[in-house]
Amino acid sequence: MDGGKPNLALVYQAVQALYHDPDPAGKERASVWLGELQRSMHAWEISDQLLQLKQDVESCYFAAQTMKMKIQTSFYELPQETHNALRDSLLSHIQNLKDLSPIIVTQLALAIADLALQMPSWKGCVHTLIEKYSNDVTSMPFLIEILTVLPEEVHSRSLRIGANRRTEIIEDLAYYSTTVITLLMTCVEKSGNDEKMLIKVFRCLGSWFNLGVLDSNFMANNQLLMVLFQVLQRDETSTNLHEAASDCVCSALYAIENVDTHMPLAVQLFQGVLTLETAYHMAVAREDLDKVLNYCRIFTELCETFLEITVRSPGQGMGDLRTLELLLICAGHPQYEVVEISFNFWYRLGEHLYKTNDPALHGVFRPYIQRLLHSLARHCQLDPDHEGIPEDTDDFGEFRMRVSDLVKDVIFLVGSMECFSQLYSTLKEGNPPWEVTEAVLFIMASIAKSVDPENNPTLTEVLEQVVLLPQTVHMAVRYTSIELVGEMSEVVDRNPRFLDPVLNYLMKGLREKPLASVAAKAIHNICSVCRDHMAQHFQGLLDIARSLDSFVLSTEAAIGLLKGTALVLARLPLEKIAECLSDLCSVQVMALKKLLAQDSSNGKSSDPTVWLDRLAVIFRHTNPIVENGQTHPCQKVIQEIWPVLSETLNTHQADNRIVERCCRCLRFAVRCVGKGSASLLQPLVTQMVNVYQVYPHSCFLYLGSILVDEYGMEEGCRQGLLDMLQALCMPTFQLLEQPNGLRNHPDTVDDLFRLVTRFVQRSPVTLLSSSIIIHIIQCAIAATTLDHRDANCSVMKFVRDLIHTGVSNDVSGQLSHEDDFEVRKRLIGQAMEQHGQQLVTQLIHSCCFCLPSYTLPDVAEVLWEIMIFDRPTFCRWLEAALKGLPKEMSVGAVTVTHKQLTDFHKQVTSAEECKQVCWAVREFTRLYR
Repeated sequence: MDGGKPNLALVYQAVQALYHDPDPAGKERASVWLGELQRSMHAWEISDQLLQLKQDVESCYFAAQTMKMKIQTSFYELPQETHNALRDSLLSHIQNLKDLSPIIVTQLALAIADLALQMPSWKGCVHTLIEKYSNDVTSMPFLIEILTVLPEEVHSRSLRIGANRRTEIIEDLAYYSTTVITLLMTCVEKSGNDEKMLIKVFRCLGSWFNLGVLDSNFMANNQLLMVLFQVLQRDETSTNLHEAASDCVCSALYAIENVDTHMPLAVQLFQGVLTLETAYHMAVAREDLDKVLNYCRIFTELCETFLEITVRSPGQGMGDLRTLELLLICAGHPQYEVVEISFNFWYRLGEHLYKTNDPALHGVFRPYIQRLLHSLARHCQLDPDHEGIPEDTDDFGEFRMRVSDLVKDVIFLVGSMECFSQLYSTLKEGNPPWEVTEAVLFIMASIAKSVDPENNPTLTEVLEQVVLLPQTVHMAVRYTSIELVGEMSEVVDRNPRFLDPVLNYLMKGLREKPLASVAAKAIHNICSVCRDHMAQHFQGLLDIARSLDSFVLSTEAAIGLLKGTALVLARLPLEKIAECLSDLCSVQVMALKKLLAQDSSNGKSSDPTVWLDRLAVIFRHTNPIVENGQTHPCQKVIQEIWPVLSETLNTHQADNRIVERCCRCLRFAVRCVGKGSASLLQPLVTQMVNVYQVYPHSCFLYLGSILVDEYGMEEGCRQGLLDMLQALCMPTFQLLEQPNGLRNHPDTVDDLFRLVTRFVQRSPVTLLSSSIIIHIIQCAIAATTLDHRDANCSVMKFVRDLIHTGVSNDVSGQLSHEDDFEVRKRLIGQAMEQHGQQLVTQLIHSCCFCLPSYTLPDVAEVLWEIMIFDRPTFCRWLEAALKGLPKEMSVGAVTVTHKQLTDFHKQVTSAEECKQVCWAVREFTRLYR
């Protein structure tokens, strides 16, 4: 897209191709070419001309969208003297194109709104727009569209207008808000029952509520509120209008969250919503699910808004408990999607009551929670004609999981034991149909863990009865009963006499295809909780593990069974562990050997990941207690398995996914035996470094960090580990120094800085005295701009920990020798002398322009450490960094005042603790967002 401006015919052709070319490759070429055009300076003029020509919907849509994009991302390209002309031409375009297509009007309205927000010289834009267009009935739709998107764009992520300008705009919009509401009311009066117009009005009103600038006294007495509730009360209101009105009421309720400061409006909304109960029943009678869902959203928003008052003064004034009645009426609706809307409210209510911990208050809300639980149990019932097991992954399965979570969170109000007993008695006393039994068992499984297992006759009775269920009951009942048994593993642990019958029951399930995975999960739970009792059953577990693939298990369930087996294995006598571990691993090792033999004979490579993952889970969870001086029982087994892992790694070295699984397996093997893996260190490091030169998989860096963690404190290993680091750094730096290298390889950045951070924690002097440290610090400074959660976190942790070694004598929880501390302090001092200013400048710049706000606490910690290391020098560095920031971002709008700069400098440099730095950084960076 370099050189001259492309002619319009060519642009028009490309747009046609984008929408109408039957060949996908042609579409793609047009898309790439138009994308480049949008990024060029010519885009301004070309989109202006296309809008003037008004040739067809596609070319106008492309032009309007381009205009909006340019104003959002490249407004700085235009000199200030062109701003007025741009505004006037956009307004004339929206006037001329108002009947062509609503999506074009929306794009142009967004362009006008984004222009107004970035153009301080356009004073009182709301007022000028209303004055210009409000008397022309044909302009009304686009005027309202602009007034709808304007408040929405104030907090838009794509505009960096900064906090000062944003505050100025919000004050301006608040000043003109009554004018806008009056315009909307006039509009309603003039258009009568024009549904499209009403929808526009409600959308616009909602947008102003969302910005939070409407005067609540003015709104409380405004006719618009009456109109809103009339529309929602009317039975004949259409679906689209009903949705727009509901969205608007929800926005209004959200806007008055601080009820005390919005009393008059709060009262009106509260009373208005309570009048909608009849309309809700009408919608239910007409089976109009869309409306029912809308009413439930409104009722839920009402309860959320008045939650604090309801808990503070239940039953009085606006703490009226009729609000909860409305939600329970919704919970009675046969469709589960209705009750699901209110879940977040019930969570929050539970949380509030848990914190206040007042028995009398709990007593007030208990009956409501009991009724809710009753409804939820009914909603969890499967269809009577459902066949097979309950589905986990469909919408209804996900709903049941959310019910289970909600029940766990509110059960304390009713009492777990009381609820569990009640549920059980419905099964014991009645003879309910299978779908009721299954739903009751499902709720019982949700709360089983929160019932106290100490000498509890009900629990033991339930366990006794469940394992006696005949194989003839419905498959879904058996499935959920197995889940319940898995959740009751604490009871089994307290009553070991049940272990045999429980295991027999679960083994029956394991042998049946539909129940195998859920039975495996239950056995895993029993192994985790009853490790000591299960030791006598180890042989049985080993038999299952050996013939794992004869059962029809999901990958996750198979891994879970092996995890359970490993947990029990670790509790066997030390002298037995090696032999049993060898047995447990042999199936996977044989499979890997077989694959390697096949690969070499037929030249095809087959996927070893299943076996690697199974070995990894065995190593990860076999953690016996080994006294000092004893040889680790797993050491010998891991040495025997190493050649197979090494060969597998070599065979698949080009495949990132398989190499990652190999490294994961080795990581758990090294962690399993700790220092006992010393004999592997040399061959493993050599192989890692050799493969990494050719295929720089970042998981090798991660594995390196595990080795440093295990061996970095060993005097004899430090030099070898440093050599490993230097060998791994060379290809890493080459990769990251490519154009966009950091952005394209965040995993490598993440793993590299995990590795060097481990070095800082385990052997700081080794690293600080090496020649590689300068390159690592430079790489870290460059990577501070990287907007990637894990990578950024690793970089900041490295810089923080590095500087901290010069601040504190405590490295990785161990006090080091005094001389060592002095050496570290000197070395950090030298590094900071060289890079301190650049580091501080880059951090401040990254905070303001590159990083999302969730990363700021990490940056603040780094700034804090630099300051603790040398406060006077840091003060100078920070001052220089702040002087380098732009004072204006858009023409004529002050981004940051001199006072704001000096205040920030003072807040940071006089901070007594890190969180003050964090707070100051958060406030300051808002000026640039």
